[in-house]
Amino acid sequence: MLELRILSSDDWPVFRELRLAALAEAPYAFGSTLADWQGPGDHEDRWRSRLEIPGALDLVAVLDGTPVAMASGVPADEDPTAAELISMWVAPQARGRGAGDLLITEIATWAAAQGCTTLKLAVTPHNDAAIALYRRHAFADTDELGDLLDDGTGRELVLAKPLV
Repeated sequence: MLELRILSSDDWPVFRELRLAALAEAPYAFGSTLADWQGPGDHEDRWRSRLEIPGALDLVAVLDGTPVAMASGVPADEDPTAAELISMWVAPQARGRGAGDLLITEIATWAAAQGCTTLKLAVTPHNDAAIALYRRHAFADTDELGDLLDDGTGRELVLAKPLV
């Protein structure tokens, strides 16, 4: 059985476990690296702080009692009518079981309830499985420039979906 849980800062150990697993399993998919969040970067205050972004919704998908996926919805800094889907990851054993669909749907519902008319996200251009998932949920290319990739020449794709 697949269910969603809302995280608070007290749930930082769950978020930590999933985030470290995500950065280890899919380093190409994130702007952060595993090294950024380990060693001196691996402390309770930092994990709690990440779960205390004002106005955010932090979710995990739980499959048969085990957290297997995560995503967050945050207000877009540059646009008060938009929200952003960030930090999305589904563990390999849960892929194809609806966790990604459930997370996207819940974040979109949350964003619309906040009065947002657009949900945006950034994805690396070679993350074909994630791009296919987002396109199934009506995300389309925008004209926005994404962040530079580690190679210094490529950029993230910025996708958006209308919420009205």
